Amino acid sequence: MKARLASLRFLIAAIGLAFASFATAQSLPGTEPSTEQTATAPAPDPFGRETPRGAITGLLQALGDADYQRAAQYFPAKGNIEAEAQSETSQASEEPRSGNADTQGNLDQRADLARKLQIALDRGGSLLAFPLLSNEASGVVDDGLAQNLEQVGSLSSEEGAAPILLQQITTADGNMQWRIAPETAEDIADVVPAEATDGTSTGEEITLAGAPLIDWLKLVALALLAFAAFRLLAALVLAFLRRAITDHDASPAYRFLHAAMPPLSLYLAVLTFYATAGDLEVSIVARQTLLRYAAIVAWIALAWFALRLVDAIARIVTGRMHRAERRQAVTIVSFLRRGAKVLLLAIAFVAVLDTVGLDVTTGIAALGIGGLALALGAQKTIENLVGSVTLIADKPVQVGDAAQIGEVFGTVEDIGMRSTLVRTLNRTLVSIPNGYLASERIENYALRDRFLFHQTIGVTYDTDAQQMERLLGELRTIIADDGHILDDDARVRFHGFGDSALQIEIFAYFNTRSYPESLAMQETLLFAIMRKLEELGIDFAFPTQTIHVQNDIAD
Repeated sequence: MKARLASLRFLIAAIGLAFASFATAQSLPGTEPSTEQTATAPAPDPFGRETPRGAITGLLQALGDADYQRAAQYFPAKGNIEAEAQSETSQASEEPRSGNADTQGNLDQRADLARKLQIALDRGGSLLAFPLLSNEASGVVDDGLAQNLEQVGSLSSEEGAAPILLQQITTADGNMQWRIAPETAEDIADVVPAEATDGTSTGEEITLAGAPLIDWLKLVALALLAFAAFRLLAALVLAFLRRAITDHDASPAYRFLHAAMPPLSLYLAVLTFYATAGDLEVSIVARQTLLRYAAIVAWIALAWFALRLVDAIARIVTGRMHRAERRQAVTIVSFLRRGAKVLLLAIAFVAVLDTVGLDVTTGIAALGIGGLALALGAQKTIENLVGSVTLIADKPVQVGDAAQIGEVFGTVEDIGMRSTLVRTLNRTLVSIPNGYLASERIENYALRDRFLFHQTIGVTYDTDAQQMERLLGELRTIIADDGHILDDDARVRFHGFGDSALQIEIFAYFNTRSYPESLAMQETLLFAIMRKLEELGIDFAFPTQTIHVQNDIAD
């Protein structure tokens, strides 16, 4: 029951940790304390006891270093523990101001309690994992305990589990500190007999980072075994689906599971490790250290799972949009996919920083999104991002369109968050920033509803007026009989007298949206015009000059 409850709390915390990281900082940005407040502010606690997380982290470091004199600083300061116990409704206890609070005898007594606590935890006691410990000075206020109490674990004994409580106290110099509660200190003394700390180490046991090497190996073996088991299970499920589904590559369910299985296996392995590691009788130092970094692995697995899920969904939706020829929807899906992946990576990054103990909430709250962007010199990035939104909203081009963008002509291959990729006629790939693209002249050839046929034919000057009228009539008949030409704007006119030809203008539109089809129609029409001129015996003119020389012979 304890393991299942701890696993559930870890899962809830892992999902909500990123959003908690963006919570409002403890002090409002831009507010500065007065001179009087600054002068009377207490100095930071050298043992990190301002928060429950800091107190437990510092205590574990002292236990790992076997520095029990330092570990004693996390226990009640009075020699008589029972005298320091308070009711759960009291707000805080104040340290005595007399100088005999930390006598050597008192310090030794607390150091002995620290040894007993380590023994109790090594024998099956548990502490909350690092991400679940409150990093606020006030602790968790809605846990059903008194405001100055915080449960951070449990002790295991024959009589049952006893909670490990921290109590917030106010010291003589005004500091607020979290220490082991007096009632928990009494439970430690009852759970672990005095003779348990009398033995001395034989020195034969190999230790690593404050814990026996064999304990590290047990925990690592448990983690690897859990991951291998879930990975094998995932492989069996995918193998069964490949046999059950004929065209599994086209199946959305198979593609979804294929994308989800690897990261999901890793995440379930972390949950299994977290649920089972607490029941092992191994060093609390090794256990808590690996559980702390297991949370980082869990966040990596969640981010990996979310990224693969976004890619799988985007591929399925994009395939459907391609089949429906909805190219603008493809562009929107691509943009949303990139935006979602950036957001997921940002959340995972903040969560990992919080897991390793770096406080990023104050910096984010102080700078704000706009100030952070300016501080990083991201004006161009914002400009390109706005340009991307403009391109998607206005739809001047879509993926697959042939367009003239400034001096670049080609086919649009991708519209990203920062730039647009254009494949030129030379098969080179040009990247155009979206900020520039949004303000540049764009000529979209893919949106043409018809293709223009505009030719000027020149015939020789030895063509007389009767032949000219007959030629014009024949050309008009050819245009009228062509089923690919729109009759509304078609015309054939004697255009004028050129320098070396009589000019005839032919103006018409082909009823097609395809450029290759328009070229075929134009070719057919040009051959018909050539045959008609050949039939009528009329020649095409070409640039010529006639020079008349007058030779006057003087008498």
